[in-house]
Amino acid sequence: MPFRSGFVCILGRPNAGKSTLLNALVGEKLAIISPKPQTTRNRIQGIVNLPKSKGQAGAQIVLIDTPGVHKPDSSLGRKMMVEVREALEGCDLVLLIMDATRKLDQRDEFAIQMLKHSSTKVCLILNKVDLLRGCKGRLLPLIEEYKKLHQFHDIIPISALNRDGLDILLKQVTAALPAGPPLFPEDQVTDQPARFMAGEIVRERVLLETEEELPYATTVIVENFEEGAKLTRISATIYCEREGQKGILIGKKGQMLKRIGTSARLQIERMLGAKVFLELYVKVQPNWRESRGFVEELDWRRQLEHLTDGRVELPKTSKKSYAR
Repeated sequence: MPFRSGFVCILGRPNAGKSTLLNALVGEKLAIISPKPQTTRNRIQGIVNLPKSKGQAGAQIVLIDTPGVHKPDSSLGRKMMVEVREALEGCDLVLLIMDATRKLDQRDEFAIQMLKHSSTKVCLILNKVDLLRGCKGRLLPLIEEYKKLHQFHDIIPISALNRDGLDILLKQVTAALPAGPPLFPEDQVTDQPARFMAGEIVRERVLLETEEELPYATTVIVENFEEGAKLTRISATIYCEREGQKGILIGKKGQMLKRIGTSARLQIERMLGAKVFLELYVKVQPNWRESRGFVEELDWRRQLEHLTDGRVELPKTSKKSYAR
């Protein structure tokens, strides 16, 4: 069989497990995860390289994680849906991931409707089947219900969290891709800059440490990312919409901001394999989610336009690399 390569878009409603699946297939934490809906705001590429084996020439799968499909009600939401549509353009296969524990509703049908006018093959991925213990009789009727809504190329039950069914998924995805050479260097795992990933790690800690409206009203921009021989210096700003939110983020005597910063710094150090000095600031940007200009500037591709192109190599202890 020839070597295969292509782009695979992961699509689904919020909290279906798209980012968990991306991280599990790539074997690296590329996308942040939280129980809060709409955690993913940008499309994220993760690269899976499958080596040659008996009867197989190998493959390179470029996975594209996308924001959760929803009906937008703000500039931020509209930008997220643009990210979804751009990911669908030109992809070779779509993985429509659905939570097998939830009843099919209008939000699922909204995601399926996005695929109605596309000629791209779609695999239905029923996630979280591990939670159906004792009631697996629900799975076959659910599959039949989905079959009535779309002609799927394949239907694959999995548990992304437990990695159940992922070998079968990779095999089916590879078979659906066209023959072609690798699209990225073998040691590259993502197109994301380390700088953007650092900002996302800070945002993940905000999501996990705060409650109620704060996760949706906050965003993070890395203002400075300076790599040295022994230390990487990073300064980032957490934006919120109101002064009261700023007070929560900073906390009494700065304890909340310190907790967010410490846990984020440790994760960034593991990612980079280097010591990190992290400075965090909190600023109020009223109604930033409704500001088209501000939302556009959150795109890391925009943020890096002024930087020199190149790649950031991780230490020799790792063969992985991240695009700048």
